[in-house]
Amino acid sequence: MHTTALVLFSGGQDSATCLAHALSRYERVETLGFDYGQRHSVELQVRLEALAQFKARFPAWGAKLGEDHVLDLAVLGKVSDTSLTRDIAYKMEASGLPNTFVPGRNLLFLTLAAALAYRRGLQVLVTGVCETDFSGYPDCRDDTMKALQIALNLGMEQRYLIETPLMWIDKAQTWQLAHDLGEAAQPGGGQALVELIQEHTHTCYQGDRVHRHDWGYGCGSCPACELRARGYAGFVESRNKAA
Repeated sequence: MHTTALVLFSGGQDSATCLAHALSRYERVETLGFDYGQRHSVELQVRLEALAQFKARFPAWGAKLGEDHVLDLAVLGKVSDTSLTRDIAYKMEASGLPNTFVPGRNLLFLTLAAALAYRRGLQVLVTGVCETDFSGYPDCRDDTMKALQIALNLGMEQRYLIETPLMWIDKAQTWQLAHDLGEAAQPGGGQALVELIQEHTHTCYQGDRVHRHDWGYGCGSCPACELRARGYAGFVESRNKAA
């Protein structure tokens, strides 16, 4: 039976929802972030405040929340030429993939997460990859995750579980999942977790923490902001219909 987890926690909406998912299921949860030279490096600061807010607003979860880790992956920024690691405009490439795709990123992230989990005695790797709302990234596919789980377990002689709570849901459903997880954790926790995500997570590719929208901070025009905004609008519409 799995009782411990390591959440790949960037400080964004998706990873915050995955953290809530893990805290609702496992007895001990640790978090892992990566510094790979991303242009939106503000997330490295935001994630610390988000973790503090999880502990402050959800005491039962806070008691389960263990050590946070950050790994330096500057080499990933050096070998990639993307709009997330270079000062270049967003565009679609001839390959059909957006230039926000960082080749090998999730493969490297999960391999290093498994190595850390090995040392820390953690059993489940939780990541926010998704096929429903993904931007065409091949390393977000369910098949990729299943293949990687097999490879990691064979290569490390372990029985890791790679858990992907968001794999088959869209962004509106991700907002709803966060609300439901928070509400199940404590009375009023649904709205509290939604507000935490609005105020203390970061998704914008431009690293904009100046412009505040109803869904949170961001430039409002990059693909990440547009996706988050559409999802929040869908979440609000769904809740209004249900009211």
